[in-house]
Amino acid sequence: MGKKLYVGNLAYSVTSEVLEQMFLEFGTVVSAQVIQDRDTGRSKGFGFVEMQADDAAQRAISGMHEKEFDGRPLTVNEAKPRESSGGRGGSGGGRRY
Repeated sequence: MGKKLYVGNLAYSVTSEVLEQMFLEFGTVVSAQVIQDRDTGRSKGFGFVEMQADDAAQRAISGMHEKEFDGRPLTVNEAKPRESSGGRGGSGGGRRY
């Protein structure tokens, strides 16, 4: 089973392809995705990388956490599943009439 990693503090110029290249030295990258703003298409400054093997994910965390890339220290750790927000199904709790 692969391990999904959170990668934060990315420069806005980093693309998913660049993100994948950054992690290849640690093992096989299953997927790499920079998260973009839905409306503007601009990077949100973080992304996710899924490594094929657990040991590759651990090596990537050790090798990349706080490493400087494009002048910014990266945050790399195991991605946590999204917390459910009270079971509202993502409605955001809008106005009630």
